[in-house]
Amino acid sequence: MFNSIDIDRDSLTIKGVKFSDLKTLESTAHAIGSDMFEGFQPTPKSVEIIRDYVIGTITLSELIKFAKDKSYV
Repeated sequence: MFNSIDIDRDSLTIKGVKFSDLKTLESTAHAIGSDMFEGFQPTPKSVEIIRDYVIGTITLSELIKFAKDKSYV
């Protein structure tokens, strides 16, 4: 089953989460889209976490900790 995600390239948002540029938005959207094929249901919090990893604000270790703690819900 295919689920869609709210991406607004004009206002640079995914599920209401703001991005600073189109390149980061698209990189994050591709990462989320790949995970959605595996059953992942993104939340605004998970979009923020993935965005922050893509731009380098959080490390891979922090990303893994968020995933283990289910902080993305």
